[in-house]
Parts: sequence; structure tokens; C-alpha cells
Amino acid sequence: MRQSRTSLKSRKNNAGADMNRFLGLLVRLKWLGLIGLLGSVIGNAYLRKFWLFFLLGLVEIFSNLSASRQSVRQLFSYPLIWFSHRFSLPTKENYAADTDFILPFRGQWYVANGGMDKKTSHSWHVWPQRYAYDFVMVDENGKTHSGSGRELRDYYCYGQDVLAPADGEVVSMACNHPESRAYGDGRIECMAKDIRGNYITLKHNEKEFSTIAHLMPGSITVTLGQKVVRGQVIAKCGNSGNTSEPHVHFQLNDGKSFFASAGLPVRFKNVLATGNGKMHPAEYISKGQFVKNSQPGLDFLHNRTQD
Repeated sequence: MRQSRTSLKSRKNNAGADMNRFLGLLVRLKWLGLIGLLGSVIGNAYLRKFWLFFLLGLVEIFSNLSASRQSVRQLFSYPLIWFSHRFSLPTKENYAADTDFILPFRGQWYVANGGMDKKTSHSWHVWPQRYAYDFVMVDENGKTHSGSGRELRDYYCYGQDVLAPADGEVVSMACNHPESRAYGDGRIECMAKDIRGNYITLKHNEKEFSTIAHLMPGSITVTLGQKVVRGQVIAKCGNSGNTSEPHVHFQLNDGKSFFASAGLPVRFKNVLATGNGKMHPAEYISKGQFVKNSQPGLDFLHNRTQD
């Protein structure tokens, strides 16, 4: 019986993978609509009909309506964010977080996305994620994975412990979304009905809420309403949600909502970052840097979590 159930689950997974490959093909075919643009420029009526391929873009929307609605929700939150901040969004210059954060992992990682300005920002024009970070682990050649990168276990950060970045309370979470596939070529897939995939949101005070996203299914070790301490293991790095490969997504907002609150600059404590070829203490970090928690900070965390 157990074997037949396993076989059935395997067939379902294979069927789901085949459907995702088919949908991915349809989404890529939409770019044939660019030939319609050429047809309009040169006045060729037959080529203009290629505009119809753009309709395949609707497949991308309707194949995951929940994730599409979340993206729209972010856009409609802009007026609320704009007015609530009196027409001036938070910056490093006009806002200093009340909470000191550590990096939500052990060891040395690489900042793949994120920073304090438009050039380095994770998503400058997506206000809730303006100061978000994406962290990965890389080898001496700058690669994030061994092998082809088509297996999640190929990625160095996959399955690594994720730590609470500061003391707080778990106010929102999801733990049962499936992993997205990794293709090894940067293609993005979202198997979950939530772009965050499995995630944890922590309330640090009334105006500071951090979220860690794309966690491994079934790896979350905390519960809703639970108090956590800085450095506590709360989950493992995964590849759930809207993602191209395993990584840790970390952001700070001024409200509980991931989609309808302003992103805040993250000020770190006991963190080292690369600069001029050396590691140095850093409160603010940026894309392209190697970062790690400093040893004094790790000793402090170990003592606290053992109490």
C-alpha cells in the first residue's frame, strides 16, 4: 500500500512538472508577438497577425491567479504608502530602525540583490521591497551551485539554517507551499499560490516587521504567536514561491502586510562586509558584498539560545 501511494504521488508530481513545462513553453511563445511589431513597422499584414501571440501572456496570469493578485495588490498599495509617509518614503538618511538586526544565517554569504540606493536596490520601484535583500552562498568561482543547477540540492545554501534576525513575535507564516523547480539558467517559476512561498513574518515593535521568504517546506520550527530571540533557528533555506533558485529573501517593513507597507532600510549590528578586499564592520550592506555575522555576535547568540 505504501509503495502504491508513493507511486501515485510520483505520477502526480511528474504530471505537474509536465504541465509546468507546457505552460512555460506557452509563456515563452508570447514573445513571437514582437514579430507583429516588425510587421507594423514595415506594413506587412501577415506579420502583423503575430501580435496575437501576446495573448499567450494571459496564460502566465491565469495559471497562478493568487500570485498575480498579490502583484496587483502591491501596486494598489502605493497611494496608501505615499500618503501615510507624507509624500516622503523612508531612506537611510531620514529613518533609523529602532531594532538592530543580525544576518539571518550562519557563515559567509553573498548579497545577490539589495542595497540602499536605486542602483543596488532589490526592487526600487516596488516600495514594499525597496530595501529587501537576496542572499546566496557561492564557491570560489562565484557559482551558487555545483553540477547543472537543476537539482535543489546542487545549491550551496539549500537546507541551511535560517535564524531570527532579531527578537520578535511570529505574526504571520506559511509552511506548506511546494518548492519551485530550479533550471540553472535564471528562469523563474512559482509553484506556490503565494510569491513568498513559505515565509515567516516577525513583529519587532509596532512599526518594524521583518519577513524571511522562500523557506523549505516543512522546515519551519516556530508557531504563530511564538516569541523568538535573535539568532534562534526558525527554518531552513528553500526554493518555494516566486524564485529562480534557492536563496534567503529578507526585508523590513513598517507594517505587518508584506504587500501594503513601506520597505525600511535595515541597520545591522555585529556584521562584517567586504570592502577594498577586506572584511570590515558594516551597519548597512549592499549588492556584491560578502557578508557574515561577526564572532562576538555569534557568541552572544549562542549564549542566548542556550538559556
